Amino acid sequence: MAPTSPALLELDRATVWRDRVPVLRQVSLRVDQGQHTVILGPNGCGKSTLLKLLHRELYPLAEPGHTPLRILGQSNWNLTELRAQLGLVSADLHAQLAAQTAQTVEQTVVGAFHGSLGLPQGRQTDPACWPMVRTALAEMDIADLARRRLPTLSTGQLRRVLIARALVHRPQALLLDEPTTGLDIGARRQLLARLRSLAQSGMTLVLITHHLDEVIPETRQVVLLRDGQVQAAGAPAPLLTSAQLSALFGVPLRVQRHEHGWSMD
Repeated sequence: MAPTSPALLELDRATVWRDRVPVLRQVSLRVDQGQHTVILGPNGCGKSTLLKLLHRELYPLAEPGHTPLRILGQSNWNLTELRAQLGLVSADLHAQLAAQTAQTVEQTVVGAFHGSLGLPQGRQTDPACWPMVRTALAEMDIADLARRRLPTLSTGQLRRVLIARALVHRPQALLLDEPTTGLDIGARRQLLARLRSLAQSGMTLVLITHHLDEVIPETRQVVLLRDGQVQAAGAPAPLLTSAQLSALFGVPLRVQRHEHGWSMD
């Protein structure tokens, strides 16, 4: 029998404290490669903290003999190498990107190879990187924007630039924190369609949200997070119900399933 590939992400009773308060408490979670996962929960439940933990911006409480987090089977990573394996899209990065007034779209994307949000002044880029930049821009349908400066872009276009930057390394997975925040209806639909295409191409998605309509049909696992703890995890259909989500969000909700996913009101 062929050896089993290591899980993309493994959390084992991970606890994270911030300002002397436990933000995540004894969280256990496994995401296999190719297992598109949505982490769903109300504001303040610890979703963004979980993403920062996975991207090693925060670290879990460590005890002797206990390994609370493994990524692709490893507990110790060089951060530069790790962040080439896990592409990140978050509101914090979007805000930083919006402040880069002098950068063009292609400079922003190639900056990923330098560990920056743009092309550092005086730094030379390996010529082999530019075809990868063009491929990432084409995947997000923004190749025609390559020479445009960031301040001239809409919010939706800027979000796609951020995703292209995350894709340029050909990572094992994309970590997406509230990816449609601030987008209008058309831009949201376009972005979710792009995410579906990425999922279908084999890119593993880990999506953090509180919007049920962002649970794309390719989702294989849903994690319900409340008060820093996993309330339930498993296949979408048994968890995305009126009863489960009313309890999760603390208000009466009606969940409907349709051809392209779920919605609630």
